Amino acid sequence: MTTTAPTPPAATAARSRRRDWAALGLLMFPVLLVAVDNTALTFALPAIARALDPSGVQLLWIIDAYPLVLAGLLVSMGSLGDRIGRRRLLIIGSLGFAALSAATAFAPTPEWLIAGRAALGFFGAMLMPSTLSLIRNIFPEPNRRRLAVAIWAAGFSGGAALGPIFGGWLVEHFWWGAVFLVAVPLMLPLLAGGPALIPESKDPAPGRVDVPSILLSMLVMVPVVYGIKAVATEGPGAAGIGSILFGLAMGVAFVRRQHRLEHPLLDMSLFRNKVFSMAISANILALFSFNGFILFLAQHLQLLEGMTPSAAGVAMIPALAATVVSGLIVVPLVRKVRPGAVVAAGLAFSAAGYSMVTFGNHDGGPSLLLAALLVLALGVGTAETISNDLILGSAPPEKSGAAAAISETGYEVGSLLGTAVLGSILTASYQQNLRLPAGVDGILPGPGLHNARETLAGAVEAAASLPAPLAQLTRDAAAAAFDSGVHITAAIALVLMAAAAVLAAVVLRRVPKAS
Repeated sequence: MTTTAPTPPAATAARSRRRDWAALGLLMFPVLLVAVDNTALTFALPAIARALDPSGVQLLWIIDAYPLVLAGLLVSMGSLGDRIGRRRLLIIGSLGFAALSAATAFAPTPEWLIAGRAALGFFGAMLMPSTLSLIRNIFPEPNRRRLAVAIWAAGFSGGAALGPIFGGWLVEHFWWGAVFLVAVPLMLPLLAGGPALIPESKDPAPGRVDVPSILLSMLVMVPVVYGIKAVATEGPGAAGIGSILFGLAMGVAFVRRQHRLEHPLLDMSLFRNKVFSMAISANILALFSFNGFILFLAQHLQLLEGMTPSAAGVAMIPALAATVVSGLIVVPLVRKVRPGAVVAAGLAFSAAGYSMVTFGNHDGGPSLLLAALLVLALGVGTAETISNDLILGSAPPEKSGAAAAISETGYEVGSLLGTAVLGSILTASYQQNLRLPAGVDGILPGPGLHNARETLAGAVEAAASLPAPLAQLTRDAAAAAFDSGVHITAAIALVLMAAAAVLAAVVLRRVPKAS
């Protein structure tokens, strides 16, 4: 009788580690998808406007439907994953996202597209918290987890980099629906290999799902997000301010309910941890600065420098790749330097990038703005990677889904505030400082004149219909007005990033170096 020699422990451990990294590779597909989807849509909007002819309000809802639903459900879905299983929720979300992406790609009307975007937000809320919380449980050892989080963040940044290039190329060579249709092949590897390679994890004692808490969480996030966007686009009116106040009131009710429940939807004790709360704040501010910068840089490159969408995306590659590189470099660095100092340094880099814009001269082409984006991207990659690791490391494993959901909510809120707040200031400054040359009023039709006074894109489009000398004067006037807004928004972001860097250095100073 022959016996099989037992497998050496080292070989078993090596196989287990390979399986862990293979699982991480599969988790990158939904991360890439969500990141690509966020940035690619921006470059598809002109084609969507031409094909479906949406009204201004409909175009706004095409943009807003996804983040509104997503923000409203992130916390609920993160806690749901803790209860029913994070891998199960990820697979459900992936199936739904792929199917709805295919249906949305062929939307024949603006209403169909808006509904599709809202439904994508529902399934998208299942994806990102699940990926981050699964990483927390696949990699319990801090150093391997830190590297895995860095790769996760690199995937998010890499997707953001690919979005403009890939989205612009798809729109130029196919049609706007291809931006949505690409989700189907991106989800296939996860759906095929996920059940076998990704281990299931959930809270061992989750308690029941509290439906009133889910409804309250939506009544917090959706009105607040909607109100911020309304104030950004229409000014501080009754609808926007009232919506924000209503959401904040629901937030108070939500917090009180969580304190009363034996098994709360969201464990509020997580926020008593100063490291957790500061790391969330750093995440929000990093994304605030990054998305606000991308907003005006994309307009500058396309409308003032005359680049195509894909060419503008290619011009951003070095900076966006820097977020990937810096995120990976800081993983071994935190063994020698305290994490708080690394996060503070990342936020300080972001402040330095905005200082280049605030005090620089933008008349010499895009080189200064692209260099500033590179510095900003180094800071974002640094701060984002370590802050995400601090968020997961400071939360107990059984609450990793809720912690990841809060982190993802921070992503969405930071991105939203960056575009809404800085975008509204930029638009207001443009409208206030625009001085169209004499004679334009008598040539441009009413709608064209109105659009020119509203946005840079409207002015550039209007200039194309004017005689050559007047067209150039109009473009110069619009560029000067837009530039004034860029200086103001950059100065505001500079102050915020510098203050955040100081606060992170103080609050996180006691966090020990990685072992």
